[in-house]
Amino acid sequence: MTERLASPATAPAWAGRNYTLLTTAAIVTGLGANGSLIAAAFAVLDTGGDGGDVGLVAASRTVPLVVFLLIGGAVADRLPRHRVMVAANILNFLSQAAFAVLVLTGEPRLWQMMLLTALGGTGQAFFSPAAEGMLMSSVQGAQAGRAFAFFRMATQGAALGGAALGGALVAAVGPGWVLAFDAAAFAVAGSLRAFLDVGHIPPRAPGEGMLADLREGWREFTGRPWLWGVVVQFSLANAVVGAADAVYGPLVARDSLGGAGPWGLALGAFGAGTVAGALLMTRWKPRRLLFAGTLCVFPLALPSAALAVPVPVGVLYAVMFVAGTTVEVFGVSWMTALHQEIPEDKLSRVSAYDWFGSVSLMPLATALAGPAESAFGRTQALWGCAVLVVVVTAMVLLIPDIRTLTRRGESVAAGSPAVPADAERPVGGLG
Repeated sequence: MTERLASPATAPAWAGRNYTLLTTAAIVTGLGANGSLIAAAFAVLDTGGDGGDVGLVAASRTVPLVVFLLIGGAVADRLPRHRVMVAANILNFLSQAAFAVLVLTGEPRLWQMMLLTALGGTGQAFFSPAAEGMLMSSVQGAQAGRAFAFFRMATQGAALGGAALGGALVAAVGPGWVLAFDAAAFAVAGSLRAFLDVGHIPPRAPGEGMLADLREGWREFTGRPWLWGVVVQFSLANAVVGAADAVYGPLVARDSLGGAGPWGLALGAFGAGTVAGALLMTRWKPRRLLFAGTLCVFPLALPSAALAVPVPVGVLYAVMFVAGTTVEVFGVSWMTALHQEIPEDKLSRVSAYDWFGSVSLMPLATALAGPAESAFGRTQALWGCAVLVVVVTAMVLLIPDIRTLTRRGESVAAGSPAVPADAERPVGGLG
């Protein structure tokens, strides 16, 4: 066990040194990153760009994320994860700092914004699998679900503050300063993550190379219907929700809601909902965790429908809060299922396949958002986003393991093999 930053009298037993450092660093980057998403969109619009240009900049971040995610997962399961995370934070710091300088000192060109955003996506591709594996290996036992809920509550609270503050600052001082704040946040978070301890993680056995590692991760991923089923679901849902948030949301805000400030508050309301959902999950432990979580994905369709109308700002805030609350129930349930079922030495590779599937269609969706608006109209495109979320969520409930996978008292993520579900019930299984 690692040394704790806080004494047992002031912190739960599972809140060890690594967990505390990871949570603190995630709060710092959450404050910066959520404001920078708004800043990047309005930086494009301020230079005369349209919805198609906003979509291209958003897609340029996701393309390298998709390309390098699987490599990032293999690297994170082979090298010390904290070093991968720090290196990724350095790249994010440099790219966001350059983006901020361009916006503050002159009129940035579209290709420059796309290039710097792509560098940020590359850093994220290596960071995300390493970070998820590091977090899951930092907690053990029956309290893992509560630990994940508190982690997500803290980081979603940072998202709430970052989105609201980012929208207000974009309106008050312009997007350049918000991008500069995000760069500084990456520098601080990278410094914290440099102190993570990986001594408790067993040394990796010599492998046969990266391709062999990727194949092993693929077998782990495809052998579990609940895992690939949810990833396919979110590959479609994330694509359309991402397009609505990155492209249509700022445009509706500009035309009908009053600009960057109200849209930032709407994103903040979603963040407030996720905090409420995480708080709920510190107390609620649904036995059929994936079934309960999947039912809570349906309200994710509500924000796109609200933008399609569009509803008054107050109603939009309420809709975003409800969607954030319910989708966070899924988020905590999903992390608990991964922690419970996936061996520790494969966590980052499985996480990489999870991330890869979940974001693989986002570049296409964001790039096509502008043309879709021109072809069908913004209202029809937003209604299409809402309907697709409902359909794919209903379809994933057809997978038996989604309905029947149950919570166990102890996790297997500390290194022991995952227990097939058919060892616990007469039919079905995870592979």
